[in-house]
Amino acid sequence: MPSQHSSLASALLLSIALLSSTTAQSTSPHPRRGLAYVTTTHSQDDSIWDSSTSDLTWYYNYAFNPISAYANSKLEYVPMLWGAPQNPATDTTFLDAVNSMVASGTNITAILFLNEPDGTTATGGSQVDPGTAATIWKTQVEPLKKKYNGKISLGGPAVTGAPSGFNWLQTFFTECAGNCSVDFLPVHWYGNFEGLASHLGQVMGTYPNMTTWVTEFADAGASLTDSETFYNQSSSYLDRLGNVTRYSYFGAFRSDVSNVGPNAAFLTQDGKLTDIGSMYLGQGATGNTPKGAAGRYTAFAGSSMMFVLVLFLVMG
Repeated sequence: MPSQHSSLASALLLSIALLSSTTAQSTSPHPRRGLAYVTTTHSQDDSIWDSSTSDLTWYYNYAFNPISAYANSKLEYVPMLWGAPQNPATDTTFLDAVNSMVASGTNITAILFLNEPDGTTATGGSQVDPGTAATIWKTQVEPLKKKYNGKISLGGPAVTGAPSGFNWLQTFFTECAGNCSVDFLPVHWYGNFEGLASHLGQVMGTYPNMTTWVTEFADAGASLTDSETFYNQSSSYLDRLGNVTRYSYFGAFRSDVSNVGPNAAFLTQDGKLTDIGSMYLGQGATGNTPKGAAGRYTAFAGSSMMFVLVLFLVMG
C-alpha cells in the first residue's frame, strides 16, 4: 500500500480531479463501461453481455483473438498482448494480428499490453521483467503508433495494485528510455473504495500526461452489502473522473466459480443477473442473491487475484 505521505498526496490529487470532473451520466450505451471477458464453462452466458438491453460498449479477453460469439457485436474489441513471446526481440505475432484485423475492417481503436507482469504465473500474472517488457513494446507495440498515426491508443502494462506493481512500472519506463509512447495506463484494484481512490490518485499524480483505464476492479472476498456498496461508490466515482476514459469491473461470471468471492459476481450460480451485474449493464436491481461453491475458487486465465493474495495485499 502507498506510504502515509503518498496517500495524503493521492487524496489531494483525487479531490482536485473530483472537483473538475463532470457529473455522472446515465446514458445508453455507456461510453466508458466495458467487459473483462473470462472463459467459463457456461458459454450460454456470453449473450448476456451483448444483449439489446446492455449498456456495454467494448470488451477485451486477455488475448488478441476476438470471441466468435461477438463476431457481429456492437461491442468494440480491444486486443491484448498478455505476456512475453518466446523471442521478445523478434516475435511480431501480436503486431501482425492487429494489422490483419485492421486490414479486414475490424474497428481497433486501442490495445492492451501485458497482464500483471509484476505478478507470478502461479497467481495468473504474466511474470515479465521490465527490461523484456520494454523490448517487446519497441518490437510489437510502438510500430502501431507510427503506422496508424496515433489512431490506435496504446495501453501500458497492467500491473497489480501492490507496491511492487508501481515500482515495476517506474522501472519499465526507465528501460524504455523515451521510446515507449504509452497513451493510457490500465489499473487493477482488489480492495475497498478508499484504497481504489488512493491508488488512482497515485497513478494520475505520477503520470499526469496519460489517461487511465481501470480494467479490473472489485472488492474481493467482501460481504454482499460491502460488495454492492463498493460497486455503487466506485462506478459512480469512475464516471465522474475526467481522466478515466474506460473501465471494466471484474465480475462477468457466475458466483460459484468466482475467484474474487461470490458476492462480486455479475451472475448467480444459476446464471441469473445479480444486483451488481444488472446495474452494471444499465438495468435495475434484481434481488437475485449470489452463492458460492464452498472451498472452490477457480483461477481464471488472465487474472492474478487469488483470494489469499488479495487479503494479504489489502491488509498488508
